[in-house]
Amino acid sequence: MIVPADAPAFSPDPAVPDFVVVDVETACARVSSICQIGIVGFRAGRELFAYESLVDPCDEFSPFNTRIHGLCEDHVMNQPTFAGIHAAVDGHLGGRVTVAHSLFDKSALAAACRAHEKPAIEATWLDSVRVAQRAWPDLPSHRLSALAKFLGLRHKHHDALSDARAAGMVIVRAIEHTGIDLAAWLKPAATRAAPVPRPAADGPLKGERIALLGAKRNGTLAQALAQAGARVVASVGPTTTMLVVANDQPYGRFFHASPAHRRADELRAAGSPIAIVREDDLLQRIALTAASTDEACASA
Repeated sequence: MIVPADAPAFSPDPAVPDFVVVDVETACARVSSICQIGIVGFRAGRELFAYESLVDPCDEFSPFNTRIHGLCEDHVMNQPTFAGIHAAVDGHLGGRVTVAHSLFDKSALAAACRAHEKPAIEATWLDSVRVAQRAWPDLPSHRLSALAKFLGLRHKHHDALSDARAAGMVIVRAIEHTGIDLAAWLKPAATRAAPVPRPAADGPLKGERIALLGAKRNGTLAQALAQAGARVVASVGPTTTMLVVANDQPYGRFFHASPAHRRADELRAAGSPIAIVREDDLLQRIALTAASTDEACASA
């Protein structure tokens, strides 16, 4: 394997993983509230080691999060805090190619390091969602549970260790399926991106500046919104009027903890009228508006 000069070095030591995978579960909407962590190391397409721990989040458990992963205060009683496992986590991830299924886990680890006044964990991150989207672009969903079913993996969703194993196998199978090695996956895709669609001159979304959570600015959703008159912007900012949560966003039920959603929440708290809507709801609204317009024209 030829490794580009700017790529991380892959060790010939069989005890050193080619990459590691991390997944965390959180106790509440605060992304720093890690209550479970799973880490799996892979080498030559096989599992090399596994590490997992329940974690006292030093925070409350929300009923919403507990319904998702089944963890509550009783499970983490007498378990270490994140500060107590930081050294172990950093030892597994630090300086290595670290995979996460969406970069929610990267954000959660960074937030936990800040909350517990621990050094940031420096790693070379690889998003297995993006890998899956390139490897199997025609799949209707690239969520981890859908990929596990597609690939025939044993998987217990929202168990940190099981999620980490599944995300690692997504990378392994993508390498096998495409012939693209790990070093190449770490480089940006060579294909030129399609242009961002221009907003139509008129339509039910004319004047709206819309950011997308979990969808590309040049994808199908963006095109539909542009045809309705909206301008699709790169990120949530002071002039954004709407954040649209895509059906296939990779955060699952934790989409509210994504950076885009948190930024929108901050703007709303500061008085911004930015709306947060789901893709299906907005597309239905557009369709109803179009139907009403057609009916009005027919009766005129």
